[in-house]
Amino acid sequence: MAISASDVKKLREMTGSGMMDCKKALTETNGNFDDAVDYLRKKGQKVAAKRADRDATEGAVIALANSNKGVVVYLTSETDFVSKNEDFVQFAHKIANTALEHFPASAEELNSLEMDGKAISDHLLEYVAKIGEKIEIGNYDRLESEMVVPYIHAGNKIGVLVGMNQQGENGKATIGRDVAMQIAALNAVAVDESEVSQEVIDRELAVGREKAIEEGKPEHIVDKIAQGTLRKFFEENTLLKQKFVKDSSKTVEQALKEIDPDLQITGFKRVGLGK
Repeated sequence: MAISASDVKKLREMTGSGMMDCKKALTETNGNFDDAVDYLRKKGQKVAAKRADRDATEGAVIALANSNKGVVVYLTSETDFVSKNEDFVQFAHKIANTALEHFPASAEELNSLEMDGKAISDHLLEYVAKIGEKIEIGNYDRLESEMVVPYIHAGNKIGVLVGMNQQGENGKATIGRDVAMQIAALNAVAVDESEVSQEVIDRELAVGREKAIEEGKPEHIVDKIAQGTLRKFFEENTLLKQKFVKDSSKTVEQALKEIDPDLQITGFKRVGLGK
């Protein structure tokens, strides 16, 4: 049967696929729009299977929050050409908005959520068919607290959520964003030393001892030197002990106390490209 240009245009508007792909889908399905959509989805499955072993380390990371809840979604692509495309970024934002609305517990749950009448996983297959690259939810995380502040860094390359124990009046939202920027830049491993795993602590102590022995330090001070190495690790890698990027004369903890003595960071999430 003859496929009209208006039918091709309609299918393209429905799926976002290319004109030639839409025409072929309609031709193969005798003009049936539902079957044509399925045809394009199956094409996406085939492309996804062929590109399953490809590295998809580009993409867009979107962090969004709504008062006391926040989500961060990493939508992958294979090339920065795709990741910088406005349509791709808007697609990532749409998925993140759906995640914020429903607050799924995992990426698997997010994939199964309905968006515009079909599962996000189906939207992803259609997008794969459209651009011919590996597109998937590479990472997803969420955070809940009294207040959650989102931050997107460096052209959607890093997304951060910061949880705080108080709502955002009197500069609290501002300091929350400043702390989120700090997390994006310096990549703290934990809020404070109490959250650092024993495995990491043992590793840093071992590094300190080994260095002291290599430098020929006396045996009776090796453990003391190792403890000093661990303290330095905490200062550089735990958020509250880090120097505040906006004023290195104080720590992040001190900057928070200046806003409110009871203000605390309850947690954070950081997602970057390739992670």
